[in-house]
Amino acid sequence: MLDLVYIRNKPEEVAAKLARRGFDVDFTEFLSRDAERRALMHETETLKAERNQKSSEIPLIKKQKGDLAAVTEQLRQLSDQIRDNDTRIKEMNADQQTFLAGLPNIPADDIPAGGKENNEVVSVWGEPMTVEAGMKNHVDLVESCGMIDYERGAKLSGSGFWIYRGPGAILEWALLNYFIGEHLRDGYEMMLPPHILNYECGYVGGQFPKFEDDVFQLRGQGERFQFILPTAETALTSVHAEEILKESELPKKYFAFTPCYRREAGSYRADERGMIRGHQFNKVEMFQFTRPEDSEEAFMELVGKASRLVEGLGLVHRVSRLAAGDCGAAMRKTFDIEIWIPSMQIYKEVSSVSTAGDYQARRGNIRYRQADSGKTAFCHTLNGSGLATSRVIPAIVEQCQLPDGSIRVPEVLLPWMHGIEIIHPVNPGHE
Repeated sequence: MLDLVYIRNKPEEVAAKLARRGFDVDFTEFLSRDAERRALMHETETLKAERNQKSSEIPLIKKQKGDLAAVTEQLRQLSDQIRDNDTRIKEMNADQQTFLAGLPNIPADDIPAGGKENNEVVSVWGEPMTVEAGMKNHVDLVESCGMIDYERGAKLSGSGFWIYRGPGAILEWALLNYFIGEHLRDGYEMMLPPHILNYECGYVGGQFPKFEDDVFQLRGQGERFQFILPTAETALTSVHAEEILKESELPKKYFAFTPCYRREAGSYRADERGMIRGHQFNKVEMFQFTRPEDSEEAFMELVGKASRLVEGLGLVHRVSRLAAGDCGAAMRKTFDIEIWIPSMQIYKEVSSVSTAGDYQARRGNIRYRQADSGKTAFCHTLNGSGLATSRVIPAIVEQCQLPDGSIRVPEVLLPWMHGIEIIHPVNPGHE
């Protein structure tokens, strides 16, 4: 959520910055209502003070055997007016929160304006492979090697789901072990959060209310809104909601493994077949709570960690700086780590590293107490995939395929492959 005081003091500046991400807003009416709300609050406090003063006069009137009728009537009128004002203030507060909740984050100054057409490549690791005669795409490779069963996955759950089996399941678990080991080595604390979250988690994360229809909702008659998490970030963001942390505790560095459940899995275009986009996939998520002055260093740390994971697998990839309009609504800045898929001749994102600044912390009231002054300030929150597996496996099988249709397992994964170094076709005739 944006700083209300900043909007009051510099509405044109805020509007201009939001316009860099393609979001148009006019704060004139909002600020007019805000002024009306504040005036009504001041009036109500004055009425309450007057009511207290009148109430304090009653014992003296009684003592003097005076007439209480007049002061009683005044108190009744004051109470009625205060009650009406409080109701109106509550409504105005709710309207204001709804408006503020719908505003995206202000983009960082060091990212380009506009949409994805203005994304910038920061670095490239490795030489993109071309498609040579006899090379298969990842869908055919994982099926011919008995790694993934798309047909039976769809039979169980519908399109956008699959079953890992045999060497595919082992490879998936090896990847997760590799990611987890690297994060533990870097001093991050591991968490296994619930997969069913309450509405507040989606709100603090910035997905709600705008994107609440994009998640799998669990809401029975008379029950509160709950949903299945789309990413562990949605859970980790709220771990310290409504808390005041000690400055000495920061930065807090967490990571979590969860499946991710996405209702809006996409249109299943030709370039999104197989595991490229689905309703359920596994991901290890990194997360940090930091002081504002440490935020940029933490961001680059997360970018470096995600990049090194892909580099450790020996896979061609690049890092891209997203333009303002291509960043998530809650994020100030995002770098994508994109992996090369030879059969598509394009890069696909396997990790998004983002900083929300204090946007999420304001929504969740996540603060820390400054050691020197004793004052509280909002934390900065940062997150990054480390990594999602559903696009790593397509890149592995295509970039590491051998002429006979076998797949060479990246060396870094061998400790968890139970002796499997080469995944051989079990159905060589599969096309």
